[in-house]
Amino acid sequence: MKAIRKTTTQQSSLWQLALLLLLLFTALIIPNRLSWITLPSFGYLPLELIVGCLLLLVPGTAGRWLRYALAMLLGLGLLCKLADLVAYQVFSRPFNPVFDARLLVDGWRLLSGVITKVGASVVAVLFLVLIVLLAWGIAKGVARLQQALQQRFASSLLLFSTLLVTWAMLAMGGWPRANHYFYDELALHVQATVNSVRDLRQFNATVNNDPASQLANATLFSKLQGKDVFVVFVESYGRVVLDDPQFAAATRENLERADAQLAINGLHVRSAYLTSPTVGGISWLAHGTALSGLWIDSQVRYDSLVLSKRATLNQLFRRAGWRTVAAMPAISMAWPEGNYFGYDQLYDAHNSGYAGEPFNWVTMPDQYVLAMLQGRERNLAQRKPIMAEVAMISSHAPWTPTPKLVPWDSVGDGRIFNEQTQAGPTPDEVWQSPARIRTQYRQSIDYALNTVASYAINFGDDNLVLLILGDHQPAPIVAGELRNNQVPVHIIARDPAVMAALADWQWTPSLVPANDAPVWRMDALRDRLVNAFSTATLPGAP
Repeated sequence: MKAIRKTTTQQSSLWQLALLLLLLFTALIIPNRLSWITLPSFGYLPLELIVGCLLLLVPGTAGRWLRYALAMLLGLGLLCKLADLVAYQVFSRPFNPVFDARLLVDGWRLLSGVITKVGASVVAVLFLVLIVLLAWGIAKGVARLQQALQQRFASSLLLFSTLLVTWAMLAMGGWPRANHYFYDELALHVQATVNSVRDLRQFNATVNNDPASQLANATLFSKLQGKDVFVVFVESYGRVVLDDPQFAAATRENLERADAQLAINGLHVRSAYLTSPTVGGISWLAHGTALSGLWIDSQVRYDSLVLSKRATLNQLFRRAGWRTVAAMPAISMAWPEGNYFGYDQLYDAHNSGYAGEPFNWVTMPDQYVLAMLQGRERNLAQRKPIMAEVAMISSHAPWTPTPKLVPWDSVGDGRIFNEQTQAGPTPDEVWQSPARIRTQYRQSIDYALNTVASYAINFGDDNLVLLILGDHQPAPIVAGELRNNQVPVHIIARDPAVMAALADWQWTPSLVPANDAPVWRMDALRDRLVNAFSTATLPGAP
């Protein structure tokens, strides 16, 4: 009987050891992107598993401290992987410990607005509990693995020494599945942290070094005197809608129809591409980049920017005599950062006069925003020319219901849209199907582009210039794997002199940019506009 119990105990111990090794193997080898988690992705021989088990065989105090170190590294690496999984799904990039820490605060604020502060606090507590449980589980698991290995010291030493020699031979022979992926990923995060701190110091040292501050006011935008200039950011309008087969045919057809209507009405168009500093969200980084002429690819850089004296495009227009306006219908809380950009007037979710119902998260449709600016700013008899920064948010998730255009003289206070807010599928219905998400997303982009084209046709006199650009590509959860961070950019104007001023840009004369159309980084836009439409140019600018 005792022999049977001993055999059973040994078998149970072996199964426990096998399970612990399997869990460790999975933690080390699992990819940090959801799309990479497939059965073949587990067909690797990780060096970290072999070395870790050999180190756990060290006895005594040294072995205990090695166990603590291994548990800490394993926990840190797993947290980075989990953060990467989320970051890749939303932003199509890995998690950055320095630049992304602020997102936890932003997430809490977002949850507070959706499920109240109490609900957000509960979520935060549950998140912390999950982290604590993960750390406790890793510590206990590594301790039990060390105990199990040391109980079979000789056989474990022989097994993992043999595996180490085998791994070395396979690696020297060029076998790609003998890897140290976990170490590589953890090292990349450490290096990214070091580089980010260094980058931030360099950025802070140069952010106030702005050649535009030296230009005389009289020279700024002299070729646009008397014209209203709208810089229109279209939410989630990425190049994917023109390149990806699941969107391209319908979107290109829609743009070609709008293109023809603009031409019939005497409006000229030029288009190209910009590279955005962000993907899937954090739109203000794109706004900050385009308007400041600096590459703002993190919240830390953005915070540094708004504390600087760097002249934004808005401030430069104000210096040249324009009234600067912003239409930001997504802003529903205090926004102190807005003071930096240089607005004479900010229209947000509360003071835009919209009396209609919201379209889920979208506070008001794009057509209302443009109609409001037309009525409150452009229709005034005595006024300065206007430079307006406009955020069009109807193409923001959840992309349902999609607004429809109404006659411009019927927009009024927005209550005409109330019936539309109750039409179409609910967000729950849309988000049950990836195909339906993509369809709703594309339709919302079509609506945004049709809205701005219709506005140009109805109100685009010789004194209106529209610069329309996407803020970022949609999240990979919508568009799949993205090949780039590019967004379309268009200029629409009736006055041919506007197009003549940017002839050397070589942009495509259509709403559909050519496949080989120029691609600029978004931070080049401010200085390009200054040079094209001013009598003085910035030193060193393209």
